[in-house]
Parts: sequence; C-alpha cells; structure tokens
Amino acid sequence: MEMRTFAERLIEFPTVGGGEAEAAAWTRERLDDLGFETYEWEADAETLAQHSSFPDDPDLIDTEDRPSVGGVLEFGDPDAGPTLLLNGHIDVVPADEDAWSSDPFTPTWGETDDGAETLTGRGAVDMKGPVAACVFAALDAADRAEDADLNGRLVVEAVAGEEEGGIGAAAAALSNPYPFERDATIVAEPTELTPITATEGTVMKRLEIQGRAAHAASRWRGEDVLPHFERIRAAFEDLEAERGETVTHPLYEEYPVPWPIVIGKVQAGNWASSVPSSLTAEMRFGVAPGETVDEVEQQYEEALQAVVDADDWLSEHPPSFERFSIQFEPAETDPDEPIVRTLREAMLDTGLPETDPRGATYGADSRHYVAAGIPTVVFGPGTIEQTHFPDETIEWADVEQARETIAETAVQFLQS
Repeated sequence: MEMRTFAERLIEFPTVGGGEAEAAAWTRERLDDLGFETYEWEADAETLAQHSSFPDDPDLIDTEDRPSVGGVLEFGDPDAGPTLLLNGHIDVVPADEDAWSSDPFTPTWGETDDGAETLTGRGAVDMKGPVAACVFAALDAADRAEDADLNGRLVVEAVAGEEEGGIGAAAAALSNPYPFERDATIVAEPTELTPITATEGTVMKRLEIQGRAAHAASRWRGEDVLPHFERIRAAFEDLEAERGETVTHPLYEEYPVPWPIVIGKVQAGNWASSVPSSLTAEMRFGVAPGETVDEVEQQYEEALQAVVDADDWLSEHPPSFERFSIQFEPAETDPDEPIVRTLREAMLDTGLPETDPRGATYGADSRHYVAAGIPTVVFGPGTIEQTHFPDETIEWADVEQARETIAETAVQFLQS
C-alpha cells in the first residue's frame, strides 16, 4: 500500500464526534498487514474524570467504542535500545459541507498556483496525512534497520479523541498499553516542519449574568446585562494585555498576543423589544508553559470579582463563572533532550533548514506524554492555518518530507 492510498482511505472515514471505531479497525488491519505487532486500548471514563483535562463527571466523557491503536516494530535487541513513539490522532472536527468546495470526506487531489500537488479533505492536515507519514516513516526505518544496526522499537499510534481533550493519548499516558517502557515521542501535528517543544494550555470558562427584563418602551425599569458584560470583557482584555507584558517565555516572543483570550460564544436576551435579562458567554484563556490552569483561572476570577465589587447590581446578583468542557495543561520539553537534538540533526540531513525550537499557542496530545515523563517534540507537515477550516488542504511534498525526516530521526535515535 502506498502512503497516498493510506491517507486517502483514512480521510474517507467520517471520524467525527466519537466515530473512530471503524477507522481504528481499518488502521489496525493495515498495520497488521504491513508487519507491525498491534495493540488496542480504550479509555475509561471514571479514570479520565480524575484527570485535570476532563470534566469531573464521567457521564460527560464519551469513551465508549472509541479504540486507539498502536503498531510496534522491533529492531535488533529491542530491550538494548530505546522506544520511540510516533503519535497522531484519527478523530477530526465537524465539517460544514456548505462551506466546502467538495465533499469533506472525499479526498481530492489538486495543485497550488505554482504547481505543487495538494490533498484536500477533512483530516488531510489534522491529522490523517501526518498519521500516514508516521506509518511509512516507520516502515522506511525498518528497511534500513539491518544496515544501520538499529536496536529498540518504533511505535506508531493512531489515537482517538484528541479534539476532545486527548482521550486515547491520556489513557495511554496514564496506563501504558505496551509491555515495555517508552523513551520519547514525536507528535506529528502540523507545525510547518518546525520543531515545537512548548505548547500552551487553556482553561475554558462559562460566564452567566442575570439582569432584569423590561419592555423596550420602559427599558429604564429593567437591568440590561450587556453593559455589565462589556465591563467584564474589558477587564479580561486588560488582564490579557498585562499578562502579555509580565508573563514571558523565550519561545513566545514572536507572538503579538502570547496568552490569548477568546470569548467565542455569547447568548443574551430572548426578544428584540425586551431588555436582555440574561447572558451566557463561553470563553478560552491561554496558559503559559510554567503556569498551571488553576493559577490562570484564579487570575481571571479575581478580575471578574473586581468588576462585581465595583457595581451595586452585580454585587447583589453575582455572576456565575464555572469551568466547562475540557482543559489543556501547558507542556514543555527541554530543547536539549536527545529526541529534540536528534530531530534537528535529521532535519539538516534531509534538507530542511536549521530551525530553533518554537512554542505553539495551541495544545496537543504531547502534554499527556510530557506529564508521564516522556520527552516529546511536536513536528509534522502542514500548517495550523489549514486545520478546522473549510477545504482543509496539505501540500503532498510536505507529507513526503515529514516521512523522510521522521524516518531519519528514528534511525538516528535508535542508533544512539
């Protein structure tokens, strides 16, 4: 099977909202066919509910029939060398078909204006194309194993539920599904073929404000929630700006807003001619590497409390401000870790420019492996600017380059 055929078939599976089972079964069968020893695991909702990324209520964590799979290749004396994980996820975010030029789950080949071959489809970038690159990079390393005198193991993982907090990766990090230890991980998220050693955390909060309804003709009798919300939003934006100046990290100096907040959803009122008496807003706050989700959450809670204390209505009718959904802890790997140094050497050996490790303002499954004490670097084809977008597209040459560079990294790492 060719890498492009593997990627095409993965894209055809609509792995949205817990629908990974069929794709996971197909992936395991293909890994078996390609000579991997395969493993499968499912997350336990009760266990994940104890994890800081996930809701405390197990009923809110969808783990049923969501397997993750791993394929293992062993070289030389496996126990005499290290084990390297090549990780990717097979779930995708929903696709608004009306916004796409083609069926999101039909892989479509095309070209850029300058003639570069492209693959379009939901998951082409995030991250079924990168999963394919990992599988065939491992096979390429296996082809070189005898001549390169390799010892150790390569593991290719295709995990479930990354978009929902990292269900498969968190389960693997908390309870090793393999009968051997793991020494390092490459998570092949789209990084434009640049090494990422720090990922940002996020805390998700829901704000609810209560006012008092009134007819539009006598609006002064009501209590409009919108001015209260505007003051709260302004206070949060002030804190975001302050944090951008006071919370520093060398890998985030390039970003104009290193620890961004986004108030992504706001619902207020229920009738055009009534004073809006309730408001619900859902928001995301960035958490820097070295901080904790709890610390940043407390800062924004204090900013909200200052607005409440300065307003008679809010003091008497305090807003609620609760976590919801999933939380992402920040994560960081020392750039001097062997896997990072080996990747950078392999990049040069395979024609990529010398690039210093960077930080990313998003979270990834890498944090689960870092938390388990496994040094992890994020490196893969494609750009984050294409993820979650209509007509999600990757340049195929970048997938081929990722395959070559990851294979070279694996060979050098298993020679060390």
